[in-house]
This record gives sequence, C-alpha cells and structure tokens, in this order.
Amino acid sequence: MTEFAVLEVLYHKGALRLGEIRDRILVTGASTTYVVKKLEKGGLMRRRTCAGDQRIVFGELTPKGRSLIGEVFPAHVDRLRQIMAALFVSEKREASRLLRRLSQDARRTTGEKVPEDD
Repeated sequence: MTEFAVLEVLYHKGALRLGEIRDRILVTGASTTYVVKKLEKGGLMRRRTCAGDQRIVFGELTPKGRSLIGEVFPAHVDRLRQIMAALFVSEKREASRLLRRLSQDARRTTGEKVPEDD
C-alpha cells in the first residue's frame, strides 16, 4: 500500500521533496526512506539532489515507474468507482467532504500549509 501511495503521489504531483512525499502519504520518515529504497531497487523511482541546495532531495518516477503506475492506476480508479456505487450522491459528497477534512488536519499536523478550502 505504501509503495503504491508513493508512486501515486509522484504520478499526480511530479517530483517532490522526500519530506513532502512523507507528509502526503502520512508515514514516518524512516518508513518513507525504506519504501523509497525499495522503489529505487525496483527501478520505479529515483532520488535527485537539488542543484541549488544539496540538503534537499527530490523523489521522482523513472520511465518504468511512470509506465507501471499509468497502467495500474486506471484499474484502481475503476475499483473505487465500483465501491462508491453503493452510495447515494449525497453520501459520496459527504464522504468526500469528510476525507478532505481528515486530509487537511493530517497535513496541518505535519506543518504543511493547507488552504482552508482544499
């Protein structure tokens, strides 16, 4: 699950600092490092040091990683649609509102700036 989450966030957001990846998938720094190493070993992502500040390290998908997540993500979305089909439109809206609220709170606790209407 965590590996998929890293691939998914990089697929949608592009290259991110490792700390941003950690904050977006809501895991510890040590877990992020472990998952990044596994994904690197599989050739799915790579680390890139920032040219302007060597202390900053970005994670980015490799072509192999982009291809893999591009292949599996549509099936993931289809499965979510199937699951959500059991809900009325009003329930889907409420679930979406609650998930956004949880995400905002989780991101705030990590210190990430979050727009109020995100």
